Amino acid sequence: MSYTRRQFVEAAFEECGMAAYTFDLTPQMLESACRRLDAMMATWNARGIRVGFPLPLSPENTNLDQETGVPDSANQAIITNLAVTIAPSFGKQASLHTMASAKNSYDALLALFAVPPEYQFPRTLPAGAGNKPWRYSDPFMPAPVDPTQTGPDGSLELY
Repeated sequence: MSYTRRQFVEAAFEECGMAAYTFDLTPQMLESACRRLDAMMATWNARGIRVGFPLPLSPENTNLDQETGVPDSANQAIITNLAVTIAPSFGKQASLHTMASAKNSYDALLALFAVPPEYQFPRTLPAGAGNKPWRYSDPFMPAPVDPTQTGPDGSLELY
């Protein structure tokens, strides 16, 4: 079973020094931190770090008790980076240990989950000896395709 959004948020508050057994976390604090979690995960998704976190369509559609489906290898990075993100909003400063742990776990996550862009050969590159002329009429590699531009009947792949 994976963490829920609530578990990520409560663990981040613990990392900030605002544990639930000492501080009473109000529903507004939980919702605010949950919105920050969703925004952080959307940013990571845009950077190519796709860990399977379900992003809501709008901030109002966020369910704190929804399971995220995030693998265990990403939990530490999410918790510590969320703690660094939300600490100033609640009058706290993240400790040096938390900031170092956030950076190290983010770097490890980046190496593990980042999806590099697909390399495309230039149009001027010869196809090579393996591409026999009787199979292909063009002796050069096909033109590069921008994956974000599609025509009226083109497909757009989302990962």
